[in-house]
Amino acid sequence: MRSPFRAGLAAVVLLTACQGGLPGATPVACPTAAPTAADSAGILAGATAVVVETSLGDFTITLNPVAAPVAAANFVALARCGFYDGITFHRVLTGFVIQAGDPNTRENQGDFEGLGSGTPGYGFDTEVPPEGVNYDSYTVAMANAAAPGTNGSQFFVCLVDLDGLFPERNYSIFGTVTEGQEVVDAIGQVEVNHPNIGVPVDPVVIDRMEVLTAESTPS
Repeated sequence: MRSPFRAGLAAVVLLTACQGGLPGATPVACPTAAPTAADSAGILAGATAVVVETSLGDFTITLNPVAAPVAAANFVALARCGFYDGITFHRVLTGFVIQAGDPNTRENQGDFEGLGSGTPGYGFDTEVPPEGVNYDSYTVAMANAAAPGTNGSQFFVCLVDLDGLFPERNYSIFGTVTEGQEVVDAIGQVEVNHPNIGVPVDPVVIDRMEVLTAESTPS
């Protein structure tokens, strides 16, 4: 069953066993549990951004580890191990959000029972955004099932300013799209099966993610 987000968005968790990484690279094991607050600093050490390479182009998420250190660290850990490789943007709601992160979409890229409910076997609680950190256009936040401990790997990007729609601030904000906003906009305009369901007719696939550090540049 889909867990409605507001305005028809299913904002559910997701996570599963990760595989992947770049060809020829030493495999990095995916996490089997969410990072603790104490773990987060080590995972995030030096990490500044994540480049999301998709079938429609690339965009860059600049991390905000101060606002949500556990969510940011979890995202970085999953990106490094190749968890997101091959996963699709399974929910596109024009003028609202684009959402990705369900590992089940590697094998099934259409609308199916249980879409948006895939899990790697762990979750974590929401880190409430601090004052001044809002759900503005291009904000990146965790999706969840509106219950404690249901953050996982699903995330969404706001297509417009949505701050007024989330007065309870139940979605951890861990970054902002700072490059490639036009790619996010293009994803937000793809044809979908139904405007309230939002499964792209032609799948938008995450090919890979690259974690950038203060010393690195996109490859």
